Amino acid sequence: MRLRDIAAVLLLLCSGQSMAASLFDAQDDMFDMSEYLRDNRYGFLPIPVVITEPAIGYGGGLFGLFLHGKGTMDGDRFIPPNLSAFGGGATENGSWFAGGGHRHTWNNDHIRYLVGVGYADVNLDIYSGDVLGFGKNKAINTHTKGYGGLQKLQFRVGDSPVFLGVSQFYARTEISADNKLINAAWQRIFGSESTSSAVGLLAEYDTTDNFFYPHKGLSLSAEYRFYSSFLGGDYRYNQLTVDGKYYLPLTRTLTLGLAGNYQALTNSDSHLPPMTRPDINLRGISRYRYQGDYVGTVQTQLAWQVTPRWILQGFVGAGSAANENDELFRSSEVAWGSGFRYLIARQYGLYTGVDVAFSEGEQAVYFNVGSGL
Repeated sequence: MRLRDIAAVLLLLCSGQSMAASLFDAQDDMFDMSEYLRDNRYGFLPIPVVITEPAIGYGGGLFGLFLHGKGTMDGDRFIPPNLSAFGGGATENGSWFAGGGHRHTWNNDHIRYLVGVGYADVNLDIYSGDVLGFGKNKAINTHTKGYGGLQKLQFRVGDSPVFLGVSQFYARTEISADNKLINAAWQRIFGSESTSSAVGLLAEYDTTDNFFYPHKGLSLSAEYRFYSSFLGGDYRYNQLTVDGKYYLPLTRTLTLGLAGNYQALTNSDSHLPPMTRPDINLRGISRYRYQGDYVGTVQTQLAWQVTPRWILQGFVGAGSAANENDELFRSSEVAWGSGFRYLIARQYGLYTGVDVAFSEGEQAVYFNVGSGL
């Protein structure tokens, strides 16, 4: 099947209308969804979810990305339109999830708002080293289901690249273990259901040139959340998350990406649900495989713009989880891989593609919108 035929079928699935001509860019006659997303009120970019996450097994799903408007340019920086995403998926081990979110900006990107809600029913192996004395190499088979939501509101400081804001998080979950002894202990400690509720403070510095796939600029963010029974939760703890990304153009076709993440859990109750603690989140490493009160990760990625539409990229990252801050990176877990991106919507600078990632004894495939860092 030719590319034009594939595009026509895709559009029919998305909207039920025959508008295949709008799926090709007049500038280079390449497959492009810019006009379709811009001019079709109900048009969306289908994002397939092929799940090879080692923690939950193989599966798949579909999300739809809706772009509400054209976006604008502010100098050499692209201000994206408001956007929404909805969808869900399932895996072979019985896990499934569904959710959606919306990002909105006002006053030429001086106010940013993000909201997301979802429900999940997940069967997951957890390797938390402090659960009933089990070591980090001993998996505990768990079953978690529940719902939750997140909101973030940020305000730009004058015309600077600095944003300040607040956040709110809420989740209601039920967790159990396949092992009857462990499950009985969890029910006694955590009860049959648990609630996590928090408010947070946000600070961000953002000079990146594109929201969807930056080619240059720096993004730094910090969030400090306060979890408390005063807010309706069952547990008390504080969590700090610091995240940074830097995109450096080396040549006209090569871009170096650097990323780092730091998480710290402090002032906590003696017992917290297993998935509360930070974990190493890198492509190629199972989620919640390595947890601790303190987690740090670093990544680097080299992107090669082979043609105006295609990008090849390779990446490597390392992460460490520890119960004490000064123990970070005494031992590390390393992941690496490569992938490609295709410029699916030129007018938005929107790239989508696939990454294949590896770590010791594990490998996974990721469908990504954006750089993946």
